[in-house]
Amino acid sequence: MISIRRARLSDASFIAAVHVATWRSAYANLLPDDYLANLSVSRLAGYYEHGIRLGLGLHVAASYGVRGGPPILGFSSAVRCRDPSLGEGEVETLYVLDDYRERGLGGQLLRASAKHLAQLGCRSAFAWVLSQNPSRYFYQHLGGKQIASGTTKVGDEDIPQTAFSWDPITTLLDVDA
Repeated sequence: MISIRRARLSDASFIAAVHVATWRSAYANLLPDDYLANLSVSRLAGYYEHGIRLGLGLHVAASYGVRGGPPILGFSSAVRCRDPSLGEGEVETLYVLDDYRERGLGGQLLRASAKHLAQLGCRSAFAWVLSQNPSRYFYQHLGGKQIASGTTKVGDEDIPQTAFSWDPITTLLDVDA
């Protein structure tokens, strides 16, 4: 059984392992090889543990009763936006392990993040996606509208990114994944 729930402190290292695995898989040809090779589960676990302690909107797809499988299959995080010109809430992360994609977990995690943002009073949401990431179509499929483009610094490289928006946020809350 798989359920979507708020992250717990005990999830931090598993979330970090999903982060490393998904980045190395999804971004193999998009980000510098040395950057991906140097991703650290232990360093990221500390980062996620800190976020969980702060009560950030971190959700997980948790697996129960599946022998031999990972306990955390994916995760998302969302915060009130620091740049309201793009939207009131930002989905900062959304990652699902390769073996569990195409099962609706990404849509469920995205909606959990949107629900969290709506509870914070956000009436709109957006997410930055690497422009060459094939997952950008996932955001479009769930009603995301392209609203901006820019770059993000990864290692020493500027990587193109695209922002997708759901305004009003109910367009995301009501979508079927």
